[in-house]
Formats: sequence, structure tokens, C-alpha cells
Amino acid sequence: FHLLPILLSALSTTTTIITTTAFIPTPPLLRPHKTTSATLKLRTHSTATMSASDLRNDLLKIIGENPGGHQDTTVRETFATKLQEYSKAEGADSSDVIFAIGKAVFGVELESSPPAKKAKTENGHAAKPADLPIVDFDYMKSFMKEVFLSYGVSPERAETCSDVLIEADKRGIDSHGLGRLKPIYCDRMDNGILYPDRPIEIVQESETTALVDGNLGLGLYIGPHCMQMAIDKAKKFGVGFVACRNSTHYGIAGYYATMATDQGCIGLTGTNARPSIAPTFGVEPMLGTNPLTWGIPSSDDFPFVIDCATSVNQRGKIEKYARDGVETPRGAVIDDQGVERTDTEGILKDMVLGKCALTPLGGAGDKMGGYKGYGWATTVELLCTAIQSGPWGEDICGLDRATGKPKPMPLGHFFLAIDIEKLCPVDTFKKNAGVFLKALRESRKAPNGPGR
Repeated sequence: FHLLPILLSALSTTTTIITTTAFIPTPPLLRPHKTTSATLKLRTHSTATMSASDLRNDLLKIIGENPGGHQDTTVRETFATKLQEYSKAEGADSSDVIFAIGKAVFGVELESSPPAKKAKTENGHAAKPADLPIVDFDYMKSFMKEVFLSYGVSPERAETCSDVLIEADKRGIDSHGLGRLKPIYCDRMDNGILYPDRPIEIVQESETTALVDGNLGLGLYIGPHCMQMAIDKAKKFGVGFVACRNSTHYGIAGYYATMATDQGCIGLTGTNARPSIAPTFGVEPMLGTNPLTWGIPSSDDFPFVIDCATSVNQRGKIEKYARDGVETPRGAVIDDQGVERTDTEGILKDMVLGKCALTPLGGAGDKMGGYKGYGWATTVELLCTAIQSGPWGEDICGLDRATGKPKPMPLGHFFLAIDIEKLCPVDTFKKNAGVFLKALRESRKAPNGPGR
């Protein structure tokens, strides 16, 4: 329930955070809190005469005044009754996040869904998207920073962690931004398999290389530390390479490639992850989604960055499909019987159990070159484990198969920076890159294709 007071604060304002459902904890993952029926603090009203606004306020009061109330039968029943009445009240909106709280936390299934309410402008006309309330990036970043601080992350590191996550949202990578705060970072800190503020140790170092140990701290601050080490070495000696062991999920890999381009360097980074990809012609998840990410400066207003998994899809995207209520595209997932799956919720459950796997870039088999994605995923896995003597496969799956309990996932990363000035003037490099990239954008398009 770390996030609920902050969520309630947001709910009480006129601004609606439409992505908050990603933070709502599911009952098994919440910290236990004893609640008896005597602790239920709520005025009883005749719901038949209450307005939607009054019903909503009472629902918020139940949540706010009964921490752990989802574990108390009386609280749950009272909340469920109120929510059912609210769903039928005139003026209730199906997009209200309180319905998501009811389903995810209190397990309430509505008898009937309220209609989606159309936003109105001052003159009564239906609102255009531009008229709808929008939460700006600074607010979202501040929210995430406060969450990290509440877990004991130091202020400087909390700032860095929130910066990495908000950068994903700014780039439109919804699978790795705000939506991952709760399930990837908060839940794992709650479960004791990831630590909020651990020291970063240098195991071995030379003028151009280093091996670093993250001690299972947040990869969101370990990653920036390591890439900056690589950049600093490159600025002195032309090239810097840093390998890291015992880290954790470090967010979008493109963040680190862009750190390099911002400082006049070519950047490369990669990370392994819990086993998700099956080898070509296989069905057992053996490799992580393992991005191989480059950043190259350009004379454009932005660098060239290629940041993608070595699988057709990655878990974060499938989680987004689940939030959107859509099927997973065929060909992205294969189960242990060799069947290509599209049932998103079932896929997420079976991935945890090791019963299905992602396919490498190119898909299952070799018809579309799936072995190429398999080869690149293997390359990243080697660079994240061989130097670090790090674990892979089942040892970083995050779940003890025997007990079903969460276990740590010590990941490996690598970071490479090449200082362009040691080879040619950086402005010359940027100009050359920009001319080529412009030529690509201006090349002939398919007359009826989406690239026009």
C-alpha cells in the first residue's frame, strides 16, 4: 500500500491520472495488515438517495481509513456494495480509476458497467482530446521520485531512477515507463528481491575497462553510473567498456546509449533478463529479451538510437496488451506444445510458469530468419554472463519453482563508449551521419503504404 495515499491524493484533485491502474497492487502482493470489522470507519447512508459524488467519496473513505481493508470480509462487502451502487448512479464514469481499484484490490466484479462519460467543455459540447485533463511529465516524474524516496532510495538516486523511467514515457515506450514502477520495482522491493539503496563496488578496473558489482540494487541508478564510467574512460583514452554483475532491471537501454551521444560518443549497451526467448526450433525459454542498443550522434535534432529487444516482442509489451485488453499478435509467443499463442492473460501466467516462450526476431523456425534474432540474443547473454561469471536461465527467472516464492534476479549489463573526437572531428561525424539519415528519410516510399 506504499502508493495508495499518493493515489488517493491524486484522485481528490481535478486531474485524473489515467495510467494509475498500473500501480494498483493485487491482493497477494500487499503487505499483511490485520483489519477487523470494528476498524471500518464509514458513515452509513441510504445509498438510494446518495449522489454519485457522495458514493465516490464514501468509497475513497473506505480505502483511506482502512489500510489492509481488502483482507477484511466486512470491509470488502461494504466496499463492494457501495461500488455496485456507484456503478449504477447517474454521473458515474466507467473510466474512473476507482473501478480498477475495486477489481484489482477488493476483487469486485460489477453487475453492470456504467457508461463512459463524455467530457464536456464550458459551452456543453463534447470535449476534444486537447480539452481533456493531461498530467504533464514533470508531475509524473515527481510522483515516481516520491515513491522511490518512500522506499529509502537516496534523493540523488531517486532523481536518477525517476529520470530513466520518465524518459521511456517521453519517447512513447509505454512498456518501460510509469507503468513499470509498481510491478517491476515496488513489488520486487516489497518482496525483498531488490534493494533500494545498495553500494556500487568496483571489482576490477583498468584505464579503459571496469567490472562493477551492483549488489542487487536498483538497476535504474546502477546503469547510469556504469555508462558514465565508460564515457569518462572514453574521453581520456578513446574507448571505455564497463561490465556489471548483480544488477537488476535497468529500464530502457536507449537511455544509456543517449547518455553517450549527448557527450559526443558512440554508445552501446545490452542487458540480459529472465529467460523468455526459446532457441530456434525450441519451446523452452532460455534467453532474456536481451536488447542490443546503439546510440550514434547526428546533425539532426536527435541522435540515431536503435533500442529494441532481440525477440519479436517483450514482456512489457505483452503487459501493455493486457492493460489495453487486446490479444497478443500471432507469432510472438510459442508454448511448450509448439502452439503460437494470442491469449494475453494466459500468456502472462504461463510465462511465469515457464510454459510458454517469446520467439526471437524473425519468429519461430527459420523461414523468416528467426535464427538471426536467436544469435543476437545469445551474443548479449554471453556479454552479460561470461565476463561477470553471472547466472542465466532458471537462475534469474525470479521465481523459486519448488516453493513459488519470488527470488532475486541478478542481471548482467555491459556499456561501451567510443569518443568520436579521438577519430575525427565530432561535427564532421554528425554531419556525415545526418546526411545519410536524411537520405533514408527522403527515399522513395511505397505509393499506398503507411510510410508516405
